Amino acid sequence: MSTHVVADTATLTGRSMRHIFRSTDTIITTAVTPIALMLLFVFVFGGALKQSIGSENYVNYLLPGILLIAVASGIAYTAYRLFNDLQSGIFERFHSMPIARSSVLWAHVLTSLVANGITLAIIFAVGLLLGFRTGAGPLAWLAVIGILLLFTLALTWLAIIAGLSAKSIDGATAFSYPLIFLPFISSAFVPTDTMPGPVQWFAENQPVTSIVNTIQALFAEKPVGTDIWVALAWCVGILIVGYVFAIIAYRKKVS
Repeated sequence: MSTHVVADTATLTGRSMRHIFRSTDTIITTAVTPIALMLLFVFVFGGALKQSIGSENYVNYLLPGILLIAVASGIAYTAYRLFNDLQSGIFERFHSMPIARSSVLWAHVLTSLVANGITLAIIFAVGLLLGFRTGAGPLAWLAVIGILLLFTLALTWLAIIAGLSAKSIDGATAFSYPLIFLPFISSAFVPTDTMPGPVQWFAENQPVTSIVNTIQALFAEKPVGTDIWVALAWCVGILIVGYVFAIIAYRKKVS
């Protein structure tokens, strides 16, 4: 990015973040559902599920999947904010001003990363209160943060496509529902080998399982094996596809 683009993006990101901090219920709302699920699985299902994972600390096993659900839920608000900007005419106003056109999109992307980062920090804090513990070192933590950041960025570009293409506010946010559901058919809550054949095959070959397995291994100080490369391939692949189609949809809107 040129200095001009960076400055414009920073200004527009500040505008979006001010809107979020004026209505903190957005971040609270995105955190409430994952936290409620965590409480449900720990205190209602946790006793039975401990046997299937062979561990006394179910929170450690559960937390990575909850974090991914939080991201999938949070990016719906990115599509919502973008759709609202389009409907309010603010896009046309920005494009009539001497600012870089790409900064309008990048501001929404950066806002998504910051807002979701705050939500994940809240969920981590609740996880610690529930008993989450790890001896992971700084490099493992950096790897976890990097994977969550890449996953958030990849899904954010999918949200950009939805926000630009939707005909209604419901349509702008509905795309996130399958993404929120994916962790339930993965290794996030129980090992995949406890599932029936076709379900197990799907669970082992969708992106969430490799990401969850990688984060679980990093927190448990175990070898990540090939899962980390599969997780990165999924995230980068989704990011590239999402970015390309988002730019195409954006150009159609502003042409």
